Amino acid sequence: MGYVSRRNMSGKRTVFFVSDQTGVTAETLGRSLLTQFEAHDFDQVTVPFIDSVDKADEVVRRINAVATAEGLRPIVFSTLVQDELRERFSRVSGLFLDFFDAFLSPLERELQTRSSHTIGRAHGMRDSGAYDRRIEATNFALSNDDGSSTADYASADVILIGVSRTGKTPTCLYLALAYGVFAANYPLAEDELESGILPKVLAPCRAKLYGLTISPERLQQIRRERRPLGRYASAEQVGFELRSAEALFRRYQIPFVDTTSFSIEEIASTILSGTGIERRTRP
Repeated sequence: MGYVSRRNMSGKRTVFFVSDQTGVTAETLGRSLLTQFEAHDFDQVTVPFIDSVDKADEVVRRINAVATAEGLRPIVFSTLVQDELRERFSRVSGLFLDFFDAFLSPLERELQTRSSHTIGRAHGMRDSGAYDRRIEATNFALSNDDGSSTADYASADVILIGVSRTGKTPTCLYLALAYGVFAANYPLAEDELESGILPKVLAPCRAKLYGLTISPERLQQIRRERRPLGRYASAEQVGFELRSAEALFRRYQIPFVDTTSFSIEEIASTILSGTGIERRTRP
């Protein structure tokens, strides 16, 4: 106890995500696991593009130095593919969690085939069509953001609707970047909420609509950070808008999700599952 308190006063555990490419896969998988340990705080360090023995050895020295300085073994999540590089971490002063070793070996046994161990396959450019679609979808989301343009709604895969600050824009961009989904979004104005009638521009696209809502408390918090004065963030205004939006969703049988405690990834996954829209990006 005294040893740890002198050398790591914060009590945080250092976590390294090491990869021969961008580190996105190691971060995604590692952070998903770390979320199961809410009582712990982690200092997270991503070390990408480890593509040589010299770089691997330098990272090992860095991890060992942290272990010595803090008196706690760092946790190391790895998506290194090449055996030569992975072996350099065999004596690292930390908990080394090798995703490829955990999953590739069983797959090789099951498929009775040795994997190619090729660097960069997880995020490569082999499928240029999928990449081009993500770019097109991102441009579409930006051009059709916040009701700025409605002329291309016929080309949309999904149109997110809801009151201001419920997460429509970031969700559209994530759907585009991650899955190549053509997503637009339309903010419900106060007069539309008062009438309870679906806006005329949305009527032809009713089957593509998906609503976003949020708790009044959370929406107030978000709006106060953006515009603290006036009716915009008042409890009365927020309550009215949310009640009216949800009533409109129910009246027109528009599916919707409460985004209060959801991440962007969870919101997007819920929308895709609920609509049956194809996740077009392939590994």
